Amino acid sequence: MVTVSDSRTLETDTGGGAVEAMLEEMGHPVVVREIVPDEPQRIQEALRRLIGGDARAIILTGGTGVAPRDQTPEAVRPLLDREIPGFGELFRMLSYEDIGSAALLSRGLAGMVKGVVVFVIPGSRGAVRLAMDKLILPELGHLTAEAIKVR
Repeated sequence: MVTVSDSRTLETDTGGGAVEAMLEEMGHPVVVREIVPDEPQRIQEALRRLIGGDARAIILTGGTGVAPRDQTPEAVRPLLDREIPGFGELFRMLSYEDIGSAALLSRGLAGMVKGVVVFVIPGSRGAVRLAMDKLILPELGHLTAEAIKVR
């Protein structure tokens, strides 16, 4: 679990804390939780390191908006072996129902890298809960089972 932020700490990262709590509540162990700055190289370094470890899924929060420092999708997308476009599409649709047209500003995405499922979601608690409750947690077991087949 990686939070992409220039300003958060583990203590102030409520979105990342929510991801961790929700995963553990559903019986999914969190093997790593860290914060990296909004810098593509640092995001890619963290992702590569985690892909080489024991993680079966990696969730990155933050850096998905349209501000100049929001670069998480650009850092992650080139590393994906397969993109799962339905994730971003559904996330934005569900967000629209919740927050209206501001949902179009989200650039959440998902895919697979070397047998590991990767999710990129906004860092706000509301967006985290929406993504986790409606999309990630219901499909995490199935996605990790499918992804592991290509490892």
